[in-house]
Amino acid sequence: METLDFIFDFGSPNAYLVHKVLPEFKLVNNIHINYIPCLLGGIFKQTNNRSPMEAFANILGKSDYENLEMKRFIEKHKINNYNPNPFFPVNTLTLMRGAIVAHRENWLDNYIEAGFHHMWENPKNMGDPEVYKNAMLSSGFNSSDLLNKIQTNEVKEQLITNTRRAVEKGVFGVPTFFLEDQMFFGKERLTQIEAILTD
Repeated sequence: METLDFIFDFGSPNAYLVHKVLPEFKLVNNIHINYIPCLLGGIFKQTNNRSPMEAFANILGKSDYENLEMKRFIEKHKINNYNPNPFFPVNTLTLMRGAIVAHRENWLDNYIEAGFHHMWENPKNMGDPEVYKNAMLSSGFNSSDLLNKIQTNEVKEQLITNTRRAVEKGVFGVPTFFLEDQMFFGKERLTQIEAILTD
């Protein structure tokens, strides 16, 4: 079975939308999805990139088209739970460090569901430690233990390493995928990946 690496950060609405379609994509294409937590702010800083909201702010019609494209994707895949986060952009450092903890302890799948839920389904300011603590507690996690573990040097360094390695491979934003040594950026590229897998 082939593996598709998925570079993600909970702060990206497009990463959330990709996450919602990956279960079916995985089944149809008989592929393993490897979620790799990275810090989008770190990727932007290292690549001199900016969020689309900033980059396209002064381009007439560009943001409107991006919103239209997102609407089309949501309708095509019948994604019913998406809600824009009123606190966007959210500082996801705590959230992403928590993903490192979850990965190290082998419950990343459950953590990913909770993280995306609290960012884009029942949106909150997950950059606030108290909000994060209560949200993760409501999802069944030991949030006090999580907050302690995300402060360890091992966890901090792993997130830094993941982010640096992604940039070294050419990543400049999320969602980004790697199929072996081939990179694909953006949720629309899933069709290109599928074409390769079914060729």
